[in-house]
Amino acid sequence: MIKLRLKRYGKKREASYRIVAMKSTSRRDGRPLEELGFYNPRTDETKLDIPAIVQRLQQGAQPTDTVRHILEKANVFEQVRASASQ
Repeated sequence: MIKLRLKRYGKKREASYRIVAMKSTSRRDGRPLEELGFYNPRTDETKLDIPAIVQRLQQGAQPTDTVRHILEKANVFEQVRASASQ
């Protein structure tokens, strides 16, 4: 199963995360299938590749709870529903 999840990078106590598509059995900081965005919890900054995320979700990728919350704040699921109804 493909999951959309966070991959940690950065210094100790100054973590940033990349939103990536990975197999559910691979380790957290392993090689991703595709990098889809960026999230910095300290500044609440996000940068998302929305067309690629929509495509992965339509292919059946499952977001983790944290990634789901980030995508809900960016209204990505509305775009998934809109493109699915066309």
